[in-house]
Amino acid sequence: MIEIFTDGASSGNPGPGGYGAILRSGTHYKELSEGYRKTTNNRMELLAVIKALEAIKKPGQQITIYSDSKYVIDAIEKRWVYGWLQKGFKDKKNKDLWLRYLDLAKLHQIKFVWVRGHNGHPENERCDVLAVTAGKQPNLLIDSVFEVESAKSGLL
Repeated sequence: MIEIFTDGASSGNPGPGGYGAILRSGTHYKELSEGYRKTTNNRMELLAVIKALEAIKKPGQQITIYSDSKYVIDAIEKRWVYGWLQKGFKDKKNKDLWLRYLDLAKLHQIKFVWVRGHNGHPENERCDVLAVTAGKQPNLLIDSVFEVESAKSGLL
């Protein structure tokens, strides 16, 4: 059993942002975080889940993911993302990340648990610190898909 805790953050929407994730299984514990120069909170929430799943090398794991993102959890648990997929993600954002998630989801048995953000949940609070700190680092990464799509739509 692997537990994953995630959070995403952005300063401005879009703006600089980051994600934080904790992976825990027995005595094993790992923290992940990265910052991006221009992104959105929802992208970082979803990327936190993706990066944590990508860090798991052995397929077929039972995984519980704890997140404060209703965007991520509702899209998956209420199966909205599968309807979006059938419609080619028409008028939906973050297609690139959703496709990455769907590929990873095939590899494991994943359950999601919503936690209230900023409510004293220790791992959620730590992930928030990781995400916010990552978004404030120098030399932020480029979320190239987001920046290209935003430029095309006139958002940047």
